[in-house]
Amino acid sequence: MEIDLPEVVAEVKAAFDSYEKALVTNDVDTLDASFRKDARTIRYGATENLYGYAEIAAFRAARSPVALGRTLSKTVITTYGRDFAVASTLYERPSAPGRIGRQMQTWVKFPEGWRVVAAHVSLMEEPKK
Repeated sequence: MEIDLPEVVAEVKAAFDSYEKALVTNDVDTLDASFRKDARTIRYGATENLYGYAEIAAFRAARSPVALGRTLSKTVITTYGRDFAVASTLYERPSAPGRIGRQMQTWVKFPEGWRVVAAHVSLMEEPKK
């Protein structure tokens, strides 16, 4: 299996970047389109556990558009073959001082494009340096 083929990493990075832009601008249509429309798609959030695309879409529709800005760091995208990838990143939000966010997404390439099939978001106290 080929890991981190440059052209595949570029595809996933473009999908990841599109998702991130949609996240901070509350572009719900793009956020919804980023996730696989399937009952087996899962998103564990900072305060919610969402099972299936319908629950994820309902969460997005009800989410407050206030204070969505954030800064990413240590983003790592690893691809396995041409159709599977994991994206991991840390983030900081001005609305959550002293806390660091962690996000992991499992991306799969389907005929309609790259889609998230599993995601996990969590917050923790920022480690002492």
